[in-house]
Amino acid sequence: MSGYLAAELGQPVQVINRQGAGTLLAANYVLDRPEDGYTIFASAFSPNLSNTILGGQASYTIESFAYLNLQWFDEDLIALSKRSKYSGLAALLVAIRNKPKTVRASVVRGSAGHLMANLLLEVNGIPRDNLNLVTYNSGGQVRAAVAGGVVDFIVISARGSEGIRDYIEPLAIVSDRRNEGWDVPTLNEALDPLGLEAPVLPGSIRGFATSRNVKRVYPRRFQLLARALARVLQDKELQQPLDRAGIGRRWIGPERSKRTMTTTFAIFENYSHLSNW
Repeated sequence: MSGYLAAELGQPVQVINRQGAGTLLAANYVLDRPEDGYTIFASAFSPNLSNTILGGQASYTIESFAYLNLQWFDEDLIALSKRSKYSGLAALLVAIRNKPKTVRASVVRGSAGHLMANLLLEVNGIPRDNLNLVTYNSGGQVRAAVAGGVVDFIVISARGSEGIRDYIEPLAIVSDRRNEGWDVPTLNEALDPLGLEAPVLPGSIRGFATSRNVKRVYPRRFQLLARALARVLQDKELQQPLDRAGIGRRWIGPERSKRTMTTTFAIFENYSHLSNW
């Protein structure tokens, strides 16, 4: 999006990639820069930002940032390997309960899917040790494991899983509403045969922010950045490559973005005892 944003602002936009430590290095880089509105933080704010805070590594909080817009919401998908002998979410959970250590699952370590897998066990009263849970550092590794039949099921972002569609049996989407791309029930629809209901954890949420003091000290600059992002997302020329790449382009604005981050963090904090940081 950098070229389109540069054209809208009338200023060059340089993309600096500070990868590592689950966005901790990038977040600290943004907060260490002059708080003048010339540094924008583009990141996966959920669950990464929450993880760095709740895991104890971060010296910042979610209030250290002013959120311009959260534009990309990626829900998690629960899916079986087509090589697995199990069928349906209810049957899978029964097997985890009655046959400890025989069911294998893979997740990205520290992801919303990781937390969701543990939460599924908790709401069913199943000991966590019953599930043979394999954690990886990337979604590609997780998807390769289920596609190859190394594990029975995965909990991972739905976007990006289209490439293994022929190798999996989708069971549920972790959402309160059905997903147009996957013809499966919502999480609690899938759990209904067991008479259970689980909290719906948000998946990956990506967007843009500045440091908190930019909005406080330079409110007009903050609003200028927000308006520029809104106009860029309306650009038909940009929308096509974003859609082809499966990148979200929703505009919800600063106030709703702030509320979304506050609510999302509260959910992760409430269930942090199930996380393995």
